[in-house]
Amino acid sequence: MLKMNMAIAREVLQQYASIVEDWVPKDASVAIAVGDTYIYYMKAIHDIRLKEGQFVMPGSIADKVITHRRKVDTIMDNSLFGTPYYGIGYPIDFQGEHGALIVILPPNYHVLLHEPFQFLTGKQEEEWSPIPIEDIAYIESLQKKTWFYVASEQFCISYTLKDLQLRLPKTFLRIHRSYIVNIPSIQRISKGITSTLVLTLRDGTELPVGQTYMADVRKALGF
Repeated sequence: MLKMNMAIAREVLQQYASIVEDWVPKDASVAIAVGDTYIYYMKAIHDIRLKEGQFVMPGSIADKVITHRRKVDTIMDNSLFGTPYYGIGYPIDFQGEHGALIVILPPNYHVLLHEPFQFLTGKQEEEWSPIPIEDIAYIESLQKKTWFYVASEQFCISYTLKDLQLRLPKTFLRIHRSYIVNIPSIQRISKGITSTLVLTLRDGTELPVGQTYMADVRKALGF
């Protein structure tokens, strides 16, 4: 059995952080297996009660990834961990050992992934309001909270921008680390003082386009 302490396990996780940070929802559990052993497990809302130091079981996603050296995504029943889940496994390598990084999600996640939101329920003080998705002008990540804006009103929501990107309609476009905009809300596009782009919305709000999103924005808006 391959023995590694938590410090090395976290080094492995950091090595592949770009995979995780790009899209993983906040409620996903994450496991890392190297060789025949799970060396890291970060549990979240969908917890399959996997233990660090546990052997990789035949037929598991980790086993398939390590054996075939390819990405595996599939729904697993409750035969291995006592609870069903939808898992996505990525092949990794560490110090000459084959391994797998596994993202663990609810079993219906692959269905939800393809069902765009029709509304978002936002909070103002102690009241909640379901808002039709087409009425939302833009969404912002600010001070570790997510807000969406309708006309002059601001609503707080529990989803992160990464979560929302997976289920927002195609009219919503990520333009910045902190912003997602509803394209019909854009009035004009102009150049900022540092050669970046600035989107002016119909309500007068100005939103910057981040450098890493420039190409995607130009492609989506066709200019």
